[in-house]
Amino acid sequence: MALLSVTLDLDGTLLDTVPDLAAACHAMLAELGQPPRSDDEIRNFVGKGMAVLVERCLTWSAPPEPALVQAGIAAFRRHYAETNGRTAQPYPGVFAGLDALAAQGLKLGVVTNKPEAFTLPLLERQGLAHYFAAVVSGDTLAQKKPDPAPVRHACELLGCLPAENVHVGDSSNDFIAARGAGCLTIGVPYGYNEGRPVTESSVDVASCHALVSDLHDAARMVAAWNESLRQGGELPPPARHS
Repeated sequence: MALLSVTLDLDGTLLDTVPDLAAACHAMLAELGQPPRSDDEIRNFVGKGMAVLVERCLTWSAPPEPALVQAGIAAFRRHYAETNGRTAQPYPGVFAGLDALAAQGLKLGVVTNKPEAFTLPLLERQGLAHYFAAVVSGDTLAQKKPDPAPVRHACELLGCLPAENVHVGDSSNDFIAARGAGCLTIGVPYGYNEGRPVTESSVDVASCHALVSDLHDAARMVAAWNESLRQGGELPPPARHS
């Protein structure tokens, strides 16, 4: 056995996209005459896709009416089409990490809850698109992370078994999805995780096999695992972080 592919989350793992998302949310709320949200609140709302982000922005003492949520989604899509990629920034180590993974001969893919209409332009604008042989967006399937189906689908597109894949993400949504798909998983500590530090001890977060400092460190971890496998060793059990 060998590890043949790596799938990666987008928002909070490859790119800090909150400034662009927040600008679109601010414009959406103003258009609908709703109270404003802070950038920190919006950062904590990111994780389960565009519709959930909008609904969370519109939720105060009670859930918003469905018609308001639909109007919010439509307004957000318009505004985010203008802000997407404008101020997003790759995290430190991302390009070095992707280069190191590619140099190992690994197939690379993206698995994100962001709709395809925003995912593909963002990857192009940030100079990331050429790294990835597969992109699974939030509307590619009926399911989104933390459902394992998007990770499994990415493995199929890459021509690898889930057991031959490592998934890298910043949140419990990634760890649950990867675990359910049967993949190894690596966590990075700098993303969003819906307002909860990824280093918190929990069943979901503890299910990742390793917590690393950045994507370049993740590439070194994958190389070490493959070297261990070549020498007849075993992969580590999921680590527990305290």
